[in-house]
Amino acid sequence: MRSRPVEITLEPVDNQRLARLCGALDANLRQIETALDVAIARRGARFSVRGERGQAERAARAIEVFYDRAAEELTIDELQLGLTELMHGRNASATVKGAPAAADPAARPQLLTRRAELHGRTPHQVQYLENILAHDITLGVGPAGTGKTYLAVACAVDALERDQVKRIVLVRPAVEAGERLGFLPGDLAQKVDPYLRPLYDALYDLAGFDRTAKLLERGTIELAPLAYMRGRTLNHSFIILDEAQNSTPEQMMMFLTRIGFGAKAVVTGDVTQIDLGRGQKSGLIEARRILADVRGIAFTDFTAADVVRHPLVARIIDAYEKDAAEAAPSK
Repeated sequence: MRSRPVEITLEPVDNQRLARLCGALDANLRQIETALDVAIARRGARFSVRGERGQAERAARAIEVFYDRAAEELTIDELQLGLTELMHGRNASATVKGAPAAADPAARPQLLTRRAELHGRTPHQVQYLENILAHDITLGVGPAGTGKTYLAVACAVDALERDQVKRIVLVRPAVEAGERLGFLPGDLAQKVDPYLRPLYDALYDLAGFDRTAKLLERGTIELAPLAYMRGRTLNHSFIILDEAQNSTPEQMMMFLTRIGFGAKAVVTGDVTQIDLGRGQKSGLIEARRILADVRGIAFTDFTAADVVRHPLVARIIDAYEKDAAEAAPSK
C-alpha cells in the first residue's frame, strides 16, 4: 500500500527563487527525484512528494533547503553535493556558498588547497580524511566516485603547502582495461601518460594549473608508473598509489616498502574493477587481508552510499552489486 505523499508549501512565495529551485524544464527537481527515488509534483509554491516515507521526507527537506539557497543562482554542482550530504543526515546548507560550516569540526578539516570548501561529504569520507591525517599508511577501498583519489591528492597538496613533506609522488599501475599498451602510439612515457591523467586532473583542480606545472617541472610533484618504483626509498614524501587493485601482491609489497623517513602513503582502489590477467591475484585484496592487524595502518571501506557524482552513479553501482550477489550462488 502506497504511503501518503509529503506536502510542503514554500513561503514567502518568490517566483524567481522558485524558477532557480526548479531549474530549466524542472531539471533540478528531476535531480532530486533521481537521487532520492521519489516523484515530485508541483503547483506554484506547493509541492507533493511521493515515495518511501523516509526518502519523501528527505526530498521535501531538500526542496526547502535549496529554496532558501535559491536567493542566488543554484548550480548543478551545489545541488548534487547538497543532496549527497542530505542523504547522510548532514546539513546541506554547508555545501553552498555563504552557508555556515558543519557543526562537527572534524567533518571539515581545513586543507590548504584552492578548494576552500573541500571537506568530507559522507561519514566514510570524513573517516578517510581523519585516517590520512593521523596515520602514515592509509588504504581506501571502494567503488568509483567516492573521492578516494581526489581526497588523497587534497591531503598531499595540503601537506606540501604546510611544508610537512618535500614532494608528492603519484603512482599508478600501467595495466590495460581490455586494450593493449603496444597498440598505443608513442614511447613508453607517452603510452603510460593516459593512465596518470586522472591524477593530473585532481592536481590542476586543487593546486591550479600554473602551480602544478611549476611543481612538476621542478620535480616537487612526480607522476610515475608503479614499475618505476623498484629500488627507490622515498623520504619526506607524500606517496599515493592509485588504482591499486591492478597491482600484483609482489608489486604491492614492493611499493609499501619504498616508504622512508617522514613519509606518508595512501593506497586507493576498487576491487570490483580488476584488470589483471586471468589467475593473477590483486595486490590490494591481499594487502587488505595481510595487513588487517598491523598497527599504524588505517583502512577506510567505501560503499555506493559514498558516491559523490551524478546521482545515477550510486544506483548503477548498487545494480551491479545486486546482480553479482544474485549470480554468486549459481557459480
